[in-house]
Amino acid sequence: MSYADYLDLRTLLSAQHPLAQPPQHDELLFIIQHQTSELWFKLVLHELRSARELFERDELQAALKRLARVKHIQATLTGQWSVLATLTPSEYSQFREFLATSSGFQSVQYRAVEFLLGNKKAEMVRVFDREPEWRAVLAELLDQPSLYDVFLQLLARRGFAVPREVTDRDWSQPYTPHDEVLQVFRQVYADPAAHWDIYETCEELVDLEDNFQQWRFRHLKTVERIIGTAPGTGGSSGVTFLRRALDQTFFPELYAVRGVIATGSVERSGER
Repeated sequence: MSYADYLDLRTLLSAQHPLAQPPQHDELLFIIQHQTSELWFKLVLHELRSARELFERDELQAALKRLARVKHIQATLTGQWSVLATLTPSEYSQFREFLATSSGFQSVQYRAVEFLLGNKKAEMVRVFDREPEWRAVLAELLDQPSLYDVFLQLLARRGFAVPREVTDRDWSQPYTPHDEVLQVFRQVYADPAAHWDIYETCEELVDLEDNFQQWRFRHLKTVERIIGTAPGTGGSSGVTFLRRALDQTFFPELYAVRGVIATGSVERSGER
């Protein structure tokens, strides 16, 4: 078996089909940028599904290895925006019309990553009504617990006071922050040494979200640099839509607990 055979390079390297007429030099950059992102999303999904399964089996250390890999992939995905940012508005305008109504908004793997991390929206499944295979992927994830959900279930099995309405709920509904979960994390952060593997996992999850937000921000700024405030090709509002995404969070109590800790520190020190 050759290198090309093992990697199926004939298929991979023949999968780029620029459509602009006359041909435009920069369209290949645009295609490869998005194809490589989809390959990385495929690996992210592979790792997150495995991490979720390991959480379910209480195998935290193995799960953390998966999450560490995802963090490196996220760094690569974020760095890739600098390549696309070399595309100027003039260059993009030469082939943009040939994208027709296609848009990154329609990336089923990106949506699957968001569903796995907990940002679930049932209406996003309907975006893929004309693509049953992709629709089935999202529909399945919609009805399954997210990575955060299974982590909270693990905490309940460990004896933490995670309420039943959090660990046994309709998984298709967006997660609602719960004060009792916040108190659980306050307990963990109050004594990291006593709950070290849980504490470490909390910080890994915060890293994941922080990295995801950096990716979203670089996406926003790259789009803004190339098309300004123009609408996206798939009908989205473009930069406005991307800016709203920066307000979304996957693990709300893991951020809220920071304010609780900071407030407590101020009160103990007598600061005003």
